[in-house]
Formats: sequence, C-alpha cells, structure tokens
Amino acid sequence: MGGRIALYDWLNNLQRWWTAVPTVSDPAERFCRWLEGNAGFTEVRIVRKLTGGNANVTSLVETATGPLVLRHPPTNTVSDLAGAGISREFRFISVIAGNAPVAEPILYCDDVEILGAPFSLTRFVPGTAITDTLPPAYSNSIATIDAVGTALIDALAKVHAITPVPEGLGDVKKARNFVARQIERWRAVRLASKVRDLPLVEVLGTWLAENVPEPEAVRIVHCDYHLDNVLMDPIEPKVRAILDWEMATLADPLVDVGLVTAMWNRDESLPLGFAFVQRVSNVKGVIGGGELAQRWASSTGLSLSNLSYFQAFALWRLAVIVEGAYVLFRNGQVDGPYERSLEHDVPALLDAAQRIAQIKGIA
Repeated sequence: MGGRIALYDWLNNLQRWWTAVPTVSDPAERFCRWLEGNAGFTEVRIVRKLTGGNANVTSLVETATGPLVLRHPPTNTVSDLAGAGISREFRFISVIAGNAPVAEPILYCDDVEILGAPFSLTRFVPGTAITDTLPPAYSNSIATIDAVGTALIDALAKVHAITPVPEGLGDVKKARNFVARQIERWRAVRLASKVRDLPLVEVLGTWLAENVPEPEAVRIVHCDYHLDNVLMDPIEPKVRAILDWEMATLADPLVDVGLVTAMWNRDESLPLGFAFVQRVSNVKGVIGGGELAQRWASSTGLSLSNLSYFQAFALWRLAVIVEGAYVLFRNGQVDGPYERSLEHDVPALLDAAQRIAQIKGIA
C-alpha cells in the first residue's frame, strides 16, 4: 500500500511539474530558454512589442541584468531577403558601435528553429522617437528645434566619419555604382507593377540616370535616415541611438545627407509627401536643410557640390519604393491608413523631387 501511495504522489508531482512548465513548442518560450542556456542570461522573458518600424518585429526583452531589444522578421512571412536585413543590420551596428550612437549589439542568430526566424539582440536604449511633437521636457522653441536638427546631422556625420570602411560590409568598388543600380532597379520594378499614371517616375528616373555624379567618397550609409529613425534623449536634444539599419549599405554618404536635408523644414505651402515625418521642423525660422548640410560638410570634410542631385534622388527613390505599398493596396492585398495615404504622398514626393531637380536644369 505504501508503495502505491508513494507512486501516486510521485505521479501527481510529475503532473504538477509538467503543467507548470510552458511547452517548448511555444517560440517565445523556446527563445527564452535558448538565451538562458546559450548566452548567459537569466530570468528572460519577452515583455511586449515596441512601436516603430514597418519591416521587422521589435520586442522588449527583460533579463536579470537589464532590458534587451529583440529584432526579427515577421515569422509568418519569413524570406531570405527579410532575414538578410536583420543580419545586415547587426553586422553594420557591430562596426559602428563606439564610433556613432547605436544600440550595443549583443548577438545574432540565424537558426530559425529557435524563434521561427533569424533574430538579433541589442541593449535597450531609453529614448523617444520624434515625429510631429517634441518630448514634454523640451521647450517648444526655435532654438530647441534647431538643436534637434544639429544633433540629427552631427550623429550622421559620426557614421560617415568612419574610415577606412571596415571589412566585411561590402565591396567598396561596387558601392561606387550604388545610385545608378538603385535607379535602374526601381525603374524596372515600377514599370513591372504599374497601377496608375505617374509620369515623373520615368521623367525623373531618366534624368537621374543620365546625371549620376562620381562619388567623392564611399562610406557607411543608413539609406533611410530621418528624424523618425533615431531615438532622442527624453530630456535634452541629443541622439541616443540611430535605429533601423536593415537597409544599410556602402555608398556615397550624400545618399543620407540628401534625404535628411530634403525632409527637414519643408515649405508647408506646397504639397508634402509624408508631412508627418520631421513635422516638428516645418516651422518658420528653424535652421534649414542647407545649413545642416554645411555643418555635416565641416565635420566630415566632404563636398556638398552634388547635394541638390542627392536630395532629388532621395525623394524620387522614396516615392518609387513606397509606391509598392500602394500597388498592394490597389490590388486588394492590404488596406490601411498608411497605404491609403500614399495616393497623395507619392505624387507629392515626386513633385518635390522635380522642384529640386529643376534647379539643376531638368527639362
């Protein structure tokens, strides 16, 4: 009898233990266990998703030694391209860390059996992303917005000051043709998936292709640099970390300078594409994009002789890339406020690119 009671108690204890342990078929739990067993962290748990970014899932992870940020492609739409973006982002921030403000890289893992997709981990950086309003602790003044702008361009200059280009990031010789390859690529994409008449795609694309300047330098470029993609200190205008490096590459650094200065302090009397991006700078009296570019040039020692070209290129490229989301909307594959807004945002970006290009003599 005693033996049967002992066996019964053992089975009950086993059942209680089994039901208390989350199933390892759960990707989140499997990830937490893997991190504890392979990376030296304890008390790991995924807390919540973080806002920001469209392409990848970003989540806050708590550990006994502090918070981390988990990045991975959506597990239900994993592709080699999406996984490559996470890998590229981690590779670039690993060489940028210590030279410019980025989150501290912790690890990258391409084993899809753990989480369902390749993933990376970085240290959590407290901060705030600015879009249409300043953080509560900032004074709402021209001087404050100017300080935000100079912090934004100074952080970019630190990235572009990394020279020589570290090995393992790409072919520097091939990078000299980045702009020409981008124009050719996106013209072909838009031609193959056309859902409306946008003549400026071809008019500007042709002009840009025929006037690609020879790069003065090849550096690390972010490829999507604007105020929405940095974390600012919540107390003072200071960049804590540049985010979203999945599009990073090697190219003429004016690729970045062109975009950030074209989007800064725009004339609101004109149609604006993505009016909410860097909205805080669209105020009379705020430092202009040209002045920010001059600050960048003074810091890096590089020329601004082709700045107008790269501003036009940046807006054209942005327009033709995001037109892809509008194509999905028109084809009934997606339907959200972002995709709907592209009906007006894409033409507005193309119009702005044309106005800049006209300065350089476009017909």
